[in-house]
Amino acid sequence: MTKEYSADLLIVGGGLGGVAAALGALRSGRTVILTEEYDWLGGQLTSQAVPPDEHSWVEQFGVTRSYRQLRNGIRQYYRDHYPLTAESRAWGDLNPGAGWVSRLCAEPRVGVAVIEAMLAPWRGGGQLRVLQLWRPVAADVDGDTVRAITLQHRDSGERIVVSAPYVVDATELGDLLPLTGTEYAKGFEAQSDTGEPSAPAEAQPDNVQAVSICFAVDHVDGNQVGDKPANYDFWRQYQPDFWGGPLLGFKAPHPRTLEITERSFTPNPDDDPLLVDADQRRNPGDGNLWTFRRIAARRNFVPGAYGSDICLVNWPMIDYMLGTIIDVSEEEKAAHLKSAAELSHSMFYWLQTEAPRVDGGQGFPGLRLRGDVTGTDHGLAMAPYVRESRRILPVTRIVEQDVSMAEHGNALSRHYRDSVGIGMYRIDLHPSTGGDNYVDVESSPFEIPLGALLPRRVKNLLPGGKNMGTTHITNGCYRLHPVEWNVGEVVGLLAAHCLNHGLTPHQVQADDSLLTEFQASLYTQGIEIRWPDVRGY
Repeated sequence: MTKEYSADLLIVGGGLGGVAAALGALRSGRTVILTEEYDWLGGQLTSQAVPPDEHSWVEQFGVTRSYRQLRNGIRQYYRDHYPLTAESRAWGDLNPGAGWVSRLCAEPRVGVAVIEAMLAPWRGGGQLRVLQLWRPVAADVDGDTVRAITLQHRDSGERIVVSAPYVVDATELGDLLPLTGTEYAKGFEAQSDTGEPSAPAEAQPDNVQAVSICFAVDHVDGNQVGDKPANYDFWRQYQPDFWGGPLLGFKAPHPRTLEITERSFTPNPDDDPLLVDADQRRNPGDGNLWTFRRIAARRNFVPGAYGSDICLVNWPMIDYMLGTIIDVSEEEKAAHLKSAAELSHSMFYWLQTEAPRVDGGQGFPGLRLRGDVTGTDHGLAMAPYVRESRRILPVTRIVEQDVSMAEHGNALSRHYRDSVGIGMYRIDLHPSTGGDNYVDVESSPFEIPLGALLPRRVKNLLPGGKNMGTTHITNGCYRLHPVEWNVGEVVGLLAAHCLNHGLTPHQVQADDSLLTEFQASLYTQGIEIRWPDVRGY
């Protein structure tokens, strides 16, 4: 007999948006069931192993209070449990990896530990049930209302049914949207539809950003080279038309200019981590690929604690462009992900055996895969890094003109009466399955409209991350860690608010007085809904 569960809020997907949605609803006195198909909660921060992509003012403002608690918790975990040097321990904005991509580069397991700690009191108190290794396979829908979701265990195949008055789709690919019949978009929209300068003339629904399967490496003495990976010869000669050389190499298009540029790679450069200033305004940081997304800088720790830095490989060279994993058969999806893993293994083998060195030699045979850091036996990240999801057709769709600097200049982007959060990142679209090069557009600090979190028709299904109402273009700046957290936290708070007051999300968004009341409640929860307006008084 199929087991049945129920709660006030069902959240399918335990990435950053799902975790934040759970915390928002739990703080509001509601019960939550949170499901996740992988062994770790945290999504792109943990199982996908991607250090947070954040804006330049993250240490001062521009994120929610609970996201700041996550960041502070990661730093405190290092101070409590790691053998930091005295200087690093005293570093207020401690960057454990001293990576140039983010002011907070850290090992994925630390993110997992802090997320688990944030959820622990609610699990102990019984308000939160976390069901891991479960993925959604079916939905019970009555008209415009989702009644229940059927989930299947990843390993055993057992099925359960979970019902709730509100459901959050926090999956990485928006998996609940087709299951529930919720209208959605995918891939490129047509310029005739959105008016976006960077959109193509015709819609390209199967043209989506590349997925990447990241991995961590260190560099030690001795020859660590293993067997040549499957399909290495294919990937060794593979060259996208716009790449300027083989994909396995240090040459690649510059995301912002599309000029072919050559990166360097210098393991363990012995730099001072306290001198790393990760600010994307001044330096994109990807000149030396070793330090770009480094997640452990050995000089942050007492001598001998780390024999090597740990470098996280999330580089253009592992972007998998040969096909989409959205709305294809399970067999085709699995084949693409297997091929993406072969690309990553091939990149690692190329680094060990063929990569050019500054001394004129070839290969870094001392490189090791650190699957122990990413939580796997195969050495790669636990889950693929997904940049683009299915997207709800929303009440309010965010288009390029709403956020681009070409439209707004060096100022704030479009103001929304129903703002429920803020964020900032360049429109950063990686090469895509349709053969497109980077699309990189300067953007202005933006708001998150509540209308972009509401499907046009379905009443009780809410997006918990990248499946919000952006376009293919604007997904490029709304898809990053702090915005996903903000989106998730707000929909968790919204579901609880509606249950507590007998309202629907669409009523809250449409009525000025109800909206103002909800926005005031967000303020008390530490949600910033406007960018700072700093002036004398």
